[in-house]
Amino acid sequence: MFDNKRRELEQQIDMQGRLPPGQSLTLKFPVLHYGPVPTYDLNTWNLRAFGLVNEEKSWSWANVLKLPMKTVTTDIHCVTRWSKFDTVWEGVLFSEFMKLAGVQPEAKYVIAHCEYGFTANVPIEALLDEGALLAIKFDNKPLEAEHGYPMRLLTPKKYFWKSAKWLRGLEFTETDRLGFWEQAGYHNEADPFKEQRFSRFGGG
Repeated sequence: MFDNKRRELEQQIDMQGRLPPGQSLTLKFPVLHYGPVPTYDLNTWNLRAFGLVNEEKSWSWANVLKLPMKTVTTDIHCVTRWSKFDTVWEGVLFSEFMKLAGVQPEAKYVIAHCEYGFTANVPIEALLDEGALLAIKFDNKPLEAEHGYPMRLLTPKKYFWKSAKWLRGLEFTETDRLGFWEQAGYHNEADPFKEQRFSRFGGG
């Protein structure tokens, strides 16, 4: 019965043109990441903005909570072939954060720096979408630890590894630089509707 409902919903989503090729709808929220789940002391946690910014800045958790928040509803797509639809997130719009960070016009890319040295690279253009966030809540609740608490990047138009968990810094650059999974052979562009899962060249 449950699987029949899922299949019916999947067919409806597919007819709407929202299901990328090779993907299946899930009603769950699978957990996938590299390394153990980190723990935090929010009294010492901070988020850095550096690189092509007018001056390097850092936000404490208390300061993050004072920033303007936005709720967005968006679809997400994992390279492992699951898609979850109409997910609800809350956080700081990336476009708004860029203003607060004083990003210089030469910046074309963002390198997300996360716990354990994990990085993900994203073109700024992809983060100017209205659904792109520095997310701190999912489904009206704080992020669960395994989903990136206290903050993750949300990049809806890319495969979900670009929505890096456990965010600690954003580096703004003029040139692209492959992130962790891109260096391991994942496709640099990561467009779900073009099925850009893996690179033929092992990292580009």
